Amino acid sequence: MKRIFLSIFFIAFSLGISSQNANQKLLQFVNPFIGTGGHGHTFPGAVVPFGMVQLSPDTRTLEWDACSGYYTEDTSILGFSHRHLSGTGMTDFADFLFTPFLGKLELKNGNLKEYYPLNFSHKNEKASAGFYTVNFDNGIKASMTASTRAGFHEYTFPSKEAGIIIDLHHNLHNQKVLESSIEIISDTEIRGMRLTEGWSKRDYVYFHAKFNKPFKVELYQDNKAVSGKQLKADHIKAVLYFENPETIQAKVGISPVDEKGALQNLEAEIPNWDFNKTKQQAAALWEKQLEKIKIEGGTNEQKTIFYTGLYHAFIHPSTYSDVDQRYRGQDLKIHTLSSGTYYTVFSLWDTYRAQMPLIDLISPSKTNEFINSLLLKYQQGGLLPMWDLAANYTGTMIGAHATSVIADAYSKNIRGYDTELAYKAMMRSIPYDTTGVKVNHPAIWEWLMTKGKKYNEEMGFIPADKDVIYATSRGLEYAYNDWALAQVAKDMGKSNDYKWLSERGMRYKKYFDKETGFMRALDSNGKFIGPFNPSFSDHMNSPYCEGNAWQWTWFVPQDVPGLIDLMGGKSSFEKNLDALFNTTAKVEGSEASADISGLIGQYAHGNEPSHHIIYFYNYIGKPYKTQELADKIMKEQYRNAPDGLSGNEDCGQMSSWYILNAIGFYQVAPGDPTYTISRPLFDKVTIDLENGKKLIVKAINNSPQNKYVESVTLNGKKLNSLFFAHDQIASGGELVFKMTSKIVKN
Repeated sequence: MKRIFLSIFFIAFSLGISSQNANQKLLQFVNPFIGTGGHGHTFPGAVVPFGMVQLSPDTRTLEWDACSGYYTEDTSILGFSHRHLSGTGMTDFADFLFTPFLGKLELKNGNLKEYYPLNFSHKNEKASAGFYTVNFDNGIKASMTASTRAGFHEYTFPSKEAGIIIDLHHNLHNQKVLESSIEIISDTEIRGMRLTEGWSKRDYVYFHAKFNKPFKVELYQDNKAVSGKQLKADHIKAVLYFENPETIQAKVGISPVDEKGALQNLEAEIPNWDFNKTKQQAAALWEKQLEKIKIEGGTNEQKTIFYTGLYHAFIHPSTYSDVDQRYRGQDLKIHTLSSGTYYTVFSLWDTYRAQMPLIDLISPSKTNEFINSLLLKYQQGGLLPMWDLAANYTGTMIGAHATSVIADAYSKNIRGYDTELAYKAMMRSIPYDTTGVKVNHPAIWEWLMTKGKKYNEEMGFIPADKDVIYATSRGLEYAYNDWALAQVAKDMGKSNDYKWLSERGMRYKKYFDKETGFMRALDSNGKFIGPFNPSFSDHMNSPYCEGNAWQWTWFVPQDVPGLIDLMGGKSSFEKNLDALFNTTAKVEGSEASADISGLIGQYAHGNEPSHHIIYFYNYIGKPYKTQELADKIMKEQYRNAPDGLSGNEDCGQMSSWYILNAIGFYQVAPGDPTYTISRPLFDKVTIDLENGKKLIVKAINNSPQNKYVESVTLNGKKLNSLFFAHDQIASGGELVFKMTSKIVKN
């Protein structure tokens, strides 16, 4: 009897643990609505890690906060489209809008009467990782989930007369639809394609949709009904009516290659009509991804910010190859991979700083995949991209940060790619040379192959009076990129290249004005251009990119000791740093960049050029100031709310900064595999590494008040420095912070 009782007790206890663990799934801490307000530019729809499909509602099509298609202040939805960008500052995608409707659509004055947008209340919408649902005011319920390359819609209608509009012209920011077509395959299947010119100048995307119930269809061109089962034009819609529309399901595969690819993607990934199963599979993919980092301690608010950040960090780059491994290359031709996956959506100016280093640490195999994709783009397009979007060079942003990503991976011994090819590709990014480069639109040339490269090559700096926008910022970034490549050259034994690149890496010194203490614009004679106001910004007519002299003066991550010397030593350096954080938080100029946000003094956490600056205090032995600022930023500029980000998410960079700091360290200069300590937020963080080992980070005596680091040990040995190397943690181990409420001066 005792054995029976113990068995029953053990079973009940085990079930209790199982139930408790089930309730503690990390998905509960993901809030996809974070960043959908303010200027976060995120979307709440369904996506899986690094998925091709981002099935999400579109609430607006114009203005800056339409970048993801969704904005939290809106109370109506235009429909649900299949691709979106997470947190960018520019707009594209929003392909194949599906809009449910009630009644019979009518022609009114020769036009299709608009049955959308559909009104809703935010209290009647929900989102979780891989799932979105909303109840509209008219009684329609819409739910979305996704696989990597396909979306799954489910609509419940309150009446017997209802249907779905498929709009192939819908777009964001007035993209041009250069070509589109639609074809009725049967009374349950429809397929089509479109070619658009927007941010990506030639973006091909195809779809194949299957419905669970038969439909009758009407085709429209320019909102006028046309006969037939096929239509090819630039402004087309299909209106589908269902006899018994109580619950209509639609599975939609997409492809950058062709309709065949879209169908194959759909059939391979969502073969059944089980919406909940697909939803559960999406959730399981996210749970597996989130479980790579487990945290203990902290508040539920902090856990939600952390895991939502991890969710946002793994949306992009996006899969861009089909299940049969075909993909559209940078030359717009169709290619086939020999293995692996091909990716697009590389927001490199942003993500090289923290998102890519985060992936380096927890998923180096993914880093290898990304770099192999970048190298294919180089081989097929002639140049590594600056901002790659759907097989297009966009020319967006500045610098050559594919070099930053590759050089950093190389420095960490992540080398699952042809390293000689990678070196050649990085070197090709330096000269002003248009030969052999394939661009899809002439307007791209000015940005992709900027004259700044030419002047930097010929004059040793970039003069702002030569009509080179962002001249000073470009000069500073090229110096950093060249330094990063120099480290690779040194390791490869390319001594002449190393010497040449190292000189270029120190050219930041030419922009520093010792009289004012700022990096400034130079004219063709190497003289500083005046008048000068370090708080001034002009978004599209300035020597500074998305910033001003206050922020850009500190863009020397590769040589902080050299910058300290330029400023006259540690005391002057600290004084200048203090001034940055304590000066008036006002950006001047009628056309000031809206990206300059999240201000602490003139430090702008809402945009990437500032993200490394707080750690400069560690270089002068004042780590408590770094810890105070890290604590302040994490507490004040990240919240569990739609406006919970102080700037654009930028494909995971804004969140990755939080994740690394909350763990307790940050990498200042990718290319140098060195971390510096920050302020750990949680009592314990366990990172499951790909090699099967664990990196454990503990914070002893941790509390909101104990924000200062008293001491740090790594694998039981006290760290005598504020810095440690990637290879010291890449194979696992234990990093222990002892926290205190008292300022610790080193």
